[in-house]
Amino acid sequence: MKRPALTTKHVRRIATRQAADDTMDVIERPDAATAASSQNGTDGELDLGVRLKNLRKRLGLTLQQAADRTGVGLSTLSKIERNELSPTVTTLLKIAAGFEMDAAAIIGGATPALRVAGRRSVTRAGEGRPFPTGTCNNAWLCPDLTNKVMTPIMTTVVARSIDAYPEWAKYDAELFLHVVSGTLIVHSQIYEPLRLDAGDSMYYDASTPHLWVSEGDENARVLWVYAKYQ
Repeated sequence: MKRPALTTKHVRRIATRQAADDTMDVIERPDAATAASSQNGTDGELDLGVRLKNLRKRLGLTLQQAADRTGVGLSTLSKIERNELSPTVTTLLKIAAGFEMDAAAIIGGATPALRVAGRRSVTRAGEGRPFPTGTCNNAWLCPDLTNKVMTPIMTTVVARSIDAYPEWAKYDAELFLHVVSGTLIVHSQIYEPLRLDAGDSMYYDASTPHLWVSEGDENARVLWVYAKYQ
């Protein structure tokens, strides 16, 4: 059965929210106590807000300079550093580009390995560097290698409606995805919604605004391979 196209109403609604405030490019933390606990480093690994602040200072940047370099609003950066907001993957990639480093290096873990001949990295089943966004539970795979041509991410899509997203995803890259389990619906501003079941794959230009949601009781589990334009 042919699925209905993404309506103008949906496009207008998300476009309006995106233009209204740059803080829409983040997921608000539901529990201030959790944020404070993370900021004090009690959750095992150095948390994202602390890492961003330390990285910014190491680069000798003020908040305003960091905002100018990344294209992320000053107030948004400040709230992310204080753990009052969690960035979406799109925002994280903007910050990484502005800081001239891999997104996986920003979200924590061991010191990344430099690009050398014969390098390799292994991520065992159930491992990966976690980065939940509220709509997707992401795990960066092989995050210890920097300057990668491709960035593999294993994602569990928890969103069931495009209204759960603060913005359309858009990257200066190409993406390959493979649905490991569940059913994924890919929305685009130029195509009708596309249903992908377990075992299905797709390759597409990620500079075209897109969104994805799970369909049915099971969350879709998806392997993404993100390749930046050279």
